[in-house]
Amino acid sequence: MFKKLKNITRQLKKELATYQLVLKHPETPKLAKFFLGLAVGYLLLPFDLIPDFIPILGQLDDVVIIPILLYLAIWLTPKEVIEACRAQVNQQYST
Repeated sequence: MFKKLKNITRQLKKELATYQLVLKHPETPKLAKFFLGLAVGYLLLPFDLIPDFIPILGQLDDVVIIPILLYLAIWLTPKEVIEACRAQVNQQYST
């Protein structure tokens, strides 16, 4: 179980590094950068848009909103940019 958790953590770090590179890439559309920035901003907000004391919705808002924003950003970004950024991250993690 510890090894599985370690692999998940490593993959999450890679994805976050990939999104950072995508955000900085000059060929990333502005709308995609906006959605990525919004996802990071929402994640870092000290409060929730839907309070946690509201049953079910309060806990699910983070689990639903952030993936939707990330999906939109990745969908709007050219595949070549994402592949180049992932390759760069994989190269950094392999050395």
